Amino acid sequence: MNVKEYNETNNSRGINMDGMLNDQALTNTENRTLKWFLGMFYIIFFLYEFYFQFIYIPYRDEDSASLSAWNYVIYILMILLLPVSKILVKKGKLFLVKYVFVASYLCIALLNEIYIYFNSGMEYQSGNVVEVVLVLFAPIFVNSHFFWFVSIGIGLKYGVAGLLFHSSEALFPLSLVFVISGVSYIILRRFQVYVGAIETSYNNQLTGIVRGVIATIELKDPYTRGHSERVAFYAKSLAAALNRFSQNELNAFNYACLLHDIGKVNIPDSILMKPTRLTPEEYEVIKTHPVSGAEAIQKVDGLKMDIDVIKYHHERWDGQGYPEQLSGKEIPLLARVVAIADAFDAMTSSRSYRNALALDDAYRRIIEGKGTQFDPKLVEVFQTVFPDWVKFHQSYKWADEAPLQHNVNGKEVSE
Repeated sequence: MNVKEYNETNNSRGINMDGMLNDQALTNTENRTLKWFLGMFYIIFFLYEFYFQFIYIPYRDEDSASLSAWNYVIYILMILLLPVSKILVKKGKLFLVKYVFVASYLCIALLNEIYIYFNSGMEYQSGNVVEVVLVLFAPIFVNSHFFWFVSIGIGLKYGVAGLLFHSSEALFPLSLVFVISGVSYIILRRFQVYVGAIETSYNNQLTGIVRGVIATIELKDPYTRGHSERVAFYAKSLAAALNRFSQNELNAFNYACLLHDIGKVNIPDSILMKPTRLTPEEYEVIKTHPVSGAEAIQKVDGLKMDIDVIKYHHERWDGQGYPEQLSGKEIPLLARVVAIADAFDAMTSSRSYRNALALDDAYRRIIEGKGTQFDPKLVEVFQTVFPDWVKFHQSYKWADEAPLQHNVNGKEVSE
């Protein structure tokens, strides 16, 4: 299996690589922080320029000229960074804006110094308070990559200037940047510790909610005890093997797997607990649980990314599944992943009327479902992770638990 090829060609409706970054709360926070950052930058930049051009320089040299055309060029370039930033935001590149802005500013600043000092014979003098602001306020994004981008970028600017102008004067602002970066890094780490603590608390609370929901489902249908946990392991293992998702995305996916059968709470006990063959009408009721499950969590913050997995994990690659008879890549990628994990656990768990299938038999049935019930490419990935599934299955502490399955007109079906 060429996993890289599969990743590049898969355009499913599942969680994409920007899954976590598309979270509305995080987007709103980034947007507000960016506005504060840019606002402080421009206010300090133009206040400093006003002081430098109209107070400091005239004080030192009463015969100094007014602003040159070059000064206006620099100011126009700086102002043009605002519409560029707005365009990036409209194109969905909000999290890229701060990098583009800082890189553009440093290029403009270096270009300005080259224009002033290169072959002019003037002694190199540099240092802008706005650069101190950039380093000190970089931690407000709570992003280590951006912090190092700013600190190293400003340091490189002075390093290049020192080499171009053969001046040791660049060492002083370079040293100052180094010291301020140290202070700023301490602030960043404190921010990250606080954010980490909040995230841990949030995850613990969300985990508790999910576990509580699962416990409720198990009280209603004890045959599902352990099923969600095992499906979560199998599915997360398969998703991780795609090398497509971040750890945060995999953790969020784990919640979806644990809750994939939450819609069972809406199924009457007389049907859900029926140990004998289901009628076609009863099976139609069973088939409503994915939609009911999706509706149950659609307004729960932190679980919205789970909806597609819960709603579509019973769809089939050939379009013969439910609830919407989606086919092929119309089915969200992670729902296709859960479909394999769910089927494997259903086959390898004991049922009310028969023992579990042997692992090799379950493996063979998954392979036979390639291109009909299951995504053929995912089945190929399944073959690579199967040894891990075997180890987990053999080490799992089994009890009297199993996902209840029924016969419908002689055909074995899973809930």
